[in-house]
Amino acid sequence: MSKKQSKKKSTSRRNFIKGSGLVTAGIMIVPRYVLGGQGYVPPSDKLNIAGIGVGGKGRSDISSFAKSPNVNIVGLCDVDDRQAVKSREAFPKAKYYNDYREMLEKEKNNIDAVSVSTPDHSHAVQAYAAMQMGKHVYVQKPLTHDIWEARMLTEAAKKYKVVTQMGNQGGSGDGVRKMKELYDTGLIGEVHTVKCWTNRAIWPMALETPTVKHNIPKGLNWDLWLGTAEMRDYNDAYLPFDWRGWSDFGTGALGDMACHIMDPVYRILPILYPNQVECSVADAFKGKFEMASYPKSFPTASKIHLSYPRTDGKGAIKVSWMDGGLMPERPEELGDNEAFGNWDGGVLFIGDKGKILADCYGVKPRLLPLSLNEQITVKETLPRVPEGHYLQWVNACMAGYGNAETSSSFDYAGPFTESILIGNLALKAYFEVDPKAESNSFWGGSKYYGRKRLLWDAENMKITNFEPANKYVKRNYRDGYSLG
Repeated sequence: MSKKQSKKKSTSRRNFIKGSGLVTAGIMIVPRYVLGGQGYVPPSDKLNIAGIGVGGKGRSDISSFAKSPNVNIVGLCDVDDRQAVKSREAFPKAKYYNDYREMLEKEKNNIDAVSVSTPDHSHAVQAYAAMQMGKHVYVQKPLTHDIWEARMLTEAAKKYKVVTQMGNQGGSGDGVRKMKELYDTGLIGEVHTVKCWTNRAIWPMALETPTVKHNIPKGLNWDLWLGTAEMRDYNDAYLPFDWRGWSDFGTGALGDMACHIMDPVYRILPILYPNQVECSVADAFKGKFEMASYPKSFPTASKIHLSYPRTDGKGAIKVSWMDGGLMPERPEELGDNEAFGNWDGGVLFIGDKGKILADCYGVKPRLLPLSLNEQITVKETLPRVPEGHYLQWVNACMAGYGNAETSSSFDYAGPFTESILIGNLALKAYFEVDPKAESNSFWGGSKYYGRKRLLWDAENMKITNFEPANKYVKRNYRDGYSLG
């Protein structure tokens, strides 16, 4: 990516205050028949939304959109009839489908916008298909399963001129705005190091790939659930929630939580893409002192270290991620009985003059030591998002492409997601087999390459110093699925 492009994207991304203030509860939304153009379907003044994946989080998402009096939920799609029951009861007038492709084709004249709340491996193809039809999209975090997919969705949002939002609700929260206001005071100086952590995973990890074939539950279309992933026998180990721990479907603890915890890092600091990544993992053993690899699952705990060149040219910022219960060293300025983040995790900015600590979602940002917060009053300079993340997107859709901004539009969420998924690329590359290795035991060493410093060329989406890692930039889809 050129310096000009980098500067442009960085400036646009950090101007998130515009996205938080343009469309608020106190501003009247101009009816679509007045504005005309892309995305407007007269004579209705309501936004017709269809949900793809309507159980669990999907049900919560469409229910949140439906709180707006300007929204109709007109379509529901889920590959598992069992998971869709409550949504179908809540929205009995919405037409129900199992295959998103069928729904989009048959309802294309009735739908203005689409919400995607499926497992990670299906996000990209479903969102892309909707955008191609000119539909606005809301996609749960992480935006995509692969780095390449994130780049493609970012470009598609611009090409098809649709309103977009990733489902990292903290991006519209007061916390990240207050954190930026604290940062802008200059009290902590130039940030050089950031620590991020989470207690996840709360689902099984480091698992052997199932070899037993279970009966497919009634109401589940297993073939459609697999979607882009290669065909395999059904096993209860995958559903309904544990898919997050399998790398063909989910993105592990990092993909699940980093979009929440790292959002203040990416939103506030002068960074765009990392140029280096390395990781270490909690080694697993099988048998006596024999190290094991679970190529289709994620490790129980990991540390990931990213180096971001500053977009202002002032060196680099080191960002570390820890999961599985691992945590960074407790700051000296924090008292023994003072909370270090919250149950979900936290983020710590370390500057050359001081530190800022926040909980997951950027909630409760505070200077360290905590006594400073009683002595210093920071002026509120950034507009908030009183309507919240969901209705911000609804209002922006009704205003039309280019007439309002959202907190996590794909021009922000796409590069952010790429940045996060580079960490998973490192995790997978960690277990690449070294053909020269002679042992895989505790005493004799590992057959895996293990921890390496990988150099990332963001413009070309390529690791430049370890070719085996590049297979994880982009998956091969199963027949019947593609982007475009």
